[in-house]
Amino acid sequence: MSLRLYNTHTRSIQDFVPLNPPVVTMYACGPTVYDYTHIGHLRKYIGDDILRRTLSYIGYDVKHVMNITDVGHLTDDADTGDDKFEKKASLEGKSVWEIAKYYTDYFHKSMAAVNVVPPTIEANATDHIDEMIALVETLLAKGFAYETDTAVYFDVSRDPDYGSLSGQPLADKITAARSDVVIDTDKRHPADFVLWFKRVGKFAQHSMYWHSPWGDGFPGWHIECSAMSMQYLGETIDIHTGGVDHIPVHHENEIAQSECATGHQFVRYWVHHDFLTVDGEKMSKSKGNFYTVDDIHKQRINPLAVRLMVMSASYRKPLNFTWEALASADTALTKLIRFA
Repeated sequence: MSLRLYNTHTRSIQDFVPLNPPVVTMYACGPTVYDYTHIGHLRKYIGDDILRRTLSYIGYDVKHVMNITDVGHLTDDADTGDDKFEKKASLEGKSVWEIAKYYTDYFHKSMAAVNVVPPTIEANATDHIDEMIALVETLLAKGFAYETDTAVYFDVSRDPDYGSLSGQPLADKITAARSDVVIDTDKRHPADFVLWFKRVGKFAQHSMYWHSPWGDGFPGWHIECSAMSMQYLGETIDIHTGGVDHIPVHHENEIAQSECATGHQFVRYWVHHDFLTVDGEKMSKSKGNFYTVDDIHKQRINPLAVRLMVMSASYRKPLNFTWEALASADTALTKLIRFA
């Protein structure tokens, strides 16, 4: 039995052929656990789950790794703004560690509610700081990174393939970058991204920090996935999944730092899930237009109806959420359960 996948990188549907069959290595971008998991997130994880179950059904041995981002994610994916954990901790009067623990637990509860099989390995970013530091050291030694007084950056100009995933040339990315948000005057190019934040300046009082060759600090968001995927799955992995919002920045940066460090292809098949929308807008925490499994329970709807609703549309197209659509899926679910 064969499988064909749409590969974001090649922009084409391809026959899926794993590197070392029957093993399939699959890395899934996990949650940033500073707030509630909502059903917009669930769409992506349900999609990953269906892919994993399909691979297993065909006969592959799937090694599925997913990260838990519990440090290093700022309010802007391009390394600007405030730290999401520090900001949330201040609002709730808790420590950043308590915030990460509480919302990780809620994530697990949400995944169980929609019958998502746990990954083979769930990797917390804070448990893999040494691997991240080692990867940054490799990039510095090979001349792909540089240090300033505030951070260690990846130099995107050193990677001739930068922009291949999104299809946006580096010159366009640099032009599009906002100069007004650049807080480090020693940063060489607007599109350069942080590998390691130093505990200085606006982050001088940062609660989460570790010792490093560049002083106390904490990792950038992008370095986490590269370090953890390579730790458990090797330098080249079969499948990497994520949301379509990860394509232009996060996954572009993952490819650059990983391939420049190893000299090998990082990912063979990129799978991206489109958004769950509300009135045509992405369901998101920042917009406040999201619903959780608790909201589903309050409507006396089985959360598995979310799974059935998600399966009603292609994962590569936006799916608009309405309570009417979810109620209809719940009715269909009840009929399926009775039939079974």
